[in-house]
Amino acid sequence: QVQLVESGGGLVQAGGSLRLSCAASGRTFSSYAMGWFRQSPGKEREFVAAISWSGVSTYYTDSVKGRFTISRDNAKNTVYLQMNSLKPEDTAVYYCAASSGTSYNVDGYKYWGQGTQVTVDS
Repeated sequence: QVQLVESGGGLVQAGGSLRLSCAASGRTFSSYAMGWFRQSPGKEREFVAAISWSGVSTYYTDSVKGRFTISRDNAKNTVYLQMNSLKPEDTAVYYCAASSGTSYNVDGYKYWGQGTQVTVDS
């Protein structure tokens, strides 16, 4: 069992930065691949980024490549999403999730956090 708690969301101007954190409970955090997803009103939850259990491999959706960076600190049971050059279209609730294997799909993740709101003002 893994419990996930996101933090770091907020209101930011276009072009600004935010860093999201996701703190995990449980002794097996380092065995899980982790992902970030986002969901805007009226839209399906979409993949943003993922990182392998070791942190060696990372994956991004095209719209955030070069702007967002996913990382993890297994000693702190935490995964991060550094978001730079934010755009109004990045506005969404951001969720972190844990998976037994790296996946781009919502169905591939077993554990989810409650989400944190990110609002980018133009």
